[in-house]
Amino acid sequence: MNTLAKQIEHLNQELSSQLPQDILDAFGKSIEDLKTGKFEENSIQIGGQIPEFSLPNALGKIVSSEEILKNEKIVLAFYRGGWCPYCNLELKFLQDSLIRIKNKGAALIAVSPQSPDHSLSMIEKNNLEFEVLTDIDNNFAKKLGIVFQLQDFVLPYYKGLGIFLSDFNKNNDNTLPIPAVFVVDKNRVVTYRFLDVNYMNRVDVEKLIEAL
Repeated sequence: MNTLAKQIEHLNQELSSQLPQDILDAFGKSIEDLKTGKFEENSIQIGGQIPEFSLPNALGKIVSSEEILKNEKIVLAFYRGGWCPYCNLELKFLQDSLIRIKNKGAALIAVSPQSPDHSLSMIEKNNLEFEVLTDIDNNFAKKLGIVFQLQDFVLPYYKGLGIFLSDFNKNNDNTLPIPAVFVVDKNRVVTYRFLDVNYMNRVDVEKLIEAL
């Protein structure tokens, strides 16, 4: 089976052969530093209730949790941005599973700090058929305890690769969400959670669908 994990393994091999070792080392150190942050312990847990949200989609229309939860559960997928190849892979696999997710009575929603215009470009590039929302300044993600500040030592490497977070996110705080996926029931209670500070590790889509 062509799983997301296999695709990520292939991507890791590609990047390892393409990127200079100093960049790979900096990215690795960034991940190791994040492991000391206790995000898994300090973020919202299964059984916790997420706050209500109202966020703009790629066309600027406000999408609210209150309206969606009247009829469906929510699969809430936080990603770093369209510049992240791991995020794009994950969203592609979620798109491929969209009918199965809908058949389980759930709405798939992706959330990132990138601006709506960047989200629109990503939707068109990846043929996404679900809502992609903008969490301005990561304010919603902060309430869930899944936001970190990208370390100063790794920022030059991002910029060297053409990744300017100030352009994508329309701010200068260099904060990002930890990649995470939550299933939220109609009472806003988290019934499933995947979270990993290592952005190379992503949700098992089959386990996610089973949890619905």
